[in-house]
Amino acid sequence: METPIRSKGFSVPATPALKQLGYGTGVGVYHLDRSPNPGGVPISPWALKKVLKTHKHSTYGKLLNDEAKILKQLSHPNIIGFRAFKVLDDGRTALAMEKCTQSLGDMIEQRYEAGLAPYPAENILKVARDVASALSYLHDDVKLLHGDIKSFNILVNGDFETVKVCDFGMSLKLDAKGGKALGDYCGTACWSAPEAIAEEEAVTSAADIWAMGLVLWEMLSLTPPHINTESFLDETGNLDESAFVQEETYGTRPPLPDHNLGDEYKPVIEIFEKCTEIDPKKRPTAKEILEFLS
Repeated sequence: METPIRSKGFSVPATPALKQLGYGTGVGVYHLDRSPNPGGVPISPWALKKVLKTHKHSTYGKLLNDEAKILKQLSHPNIIGFRAFKVLDDGRTALAMEKCTQSLGDMIEQRYEAGLAPYPAENILKVARDVASALSYLHDDVKLLHGDIKSFNILVNGDFETVKVCDFGMSLKLDAKGGKALGDYCGTACWSAPEAIAEEEAVTSAADIWAMGLVLWEMLSLTPPHINTESFLDETGNLDESAFVQEETYGTRPPLPDHNLGDEYKPVIEIFEKCTEIDPKKRPTAKEILEFLS
């Protein structure tokens, strides 16, 4: 049996005293202020991922422990930084991480609700560059498939000053050549590559590249992939929520949004189309995307 990861103690206030930043399956993410250094010098806050009380006896504690072990081994400017890990008095686990300003998914939602145009090409290319840099490190150096690339697992500091990949709860080891994933792929279906949806061939590092392409598409369309944002009413006049999800299109390249995109978007569209080739062997590697952007 593997030994659970443990770090030196840090204080975790009761959940009602914490400001919630986000959530995931079985966990909440909170803002954690830290005590000032001696002399009253303030220090930066952390983001705290904590298993919810309702899932105290579930497997989410082990998953968070596994994620902490992975994150502690990683060191890259475009990957969220590990800070500490703790088993709480009630047996739940808590992972402290570097805190960023906001998730890209939340930013896209806010931009859509404000009725704004797609993100400027320079912002999208910055996301492409930073995410590709993180994936090149994971795929080539660490031999790790992130396994759940999507806008909500990409964090942004400031005005796209730095973009960081987070949430390694679905990560899988890659084989010695850095290609085939060793384990069952469990990424979010909307962002999953066709080979992962069909389950007819091996999932490789190219699955992360497909998902990255869909993130760039999200910044153009301002919606998650394969989600219909129009309102649908059933026969009784009530909203039919099932109409929003278009499962039959999972694993396909979504059409470009009906916007008048200028020439500055040509490299964005080219990367999106290359990343979303149906044949995983035709997709570029993260390193090749970086070379294209440079």
